[in-house]
Amino acid sequence: MEPAALDKAFRALADEHRRAILALVRDGRRPVGEIAAELGLSQQTVSHHLKVLSRAGLVAGTRSGTRHMFAVRVEGLAVGKAFFDDFWPERLTRLKRAVESSAEGLDG
Repeated sequence: MEPAALDKAFRALADEHRRAILALVRDGRRPVGEIAAELGLSQQTVSHHLKVLSRAGLVAGTRSGTRHMFAVRVEGLAVGKAFFDDFWPERLTRLKRAVESSAEGLDG
C-alpha cells in the first residue's frame, strides 16, 4: 500500500460534498452539470471537487461529445479498502481468543 495514495484518498474523502459526488457516480458515468444540479452546487464547485477526487485516483473523467463524464475509479477505492482490510485479521483473532476464554470460563 502506498502511503501517499492513501493520504490523498482520505483527504479527498474528508469533504462531505466529495463523498456525495462519489456516491452519485458510483453506478455509472455522469456529467458535471447533472451532478451539480442534483447536489445544488455550482458547476465550478463540482468541477473543483471532481479535480480533487481525480488527483486522489478516486474518479476518472472521459469526454462524450462536449460533456465531461465522471465515474468511480474502482482501483482508487482499493487503496482505502486494503487499509481497512489489514485490521480485520487481528480483530478476528482477538475475538476468537475472547470467545474461547469465555467458553473456558463457563466450562471450568
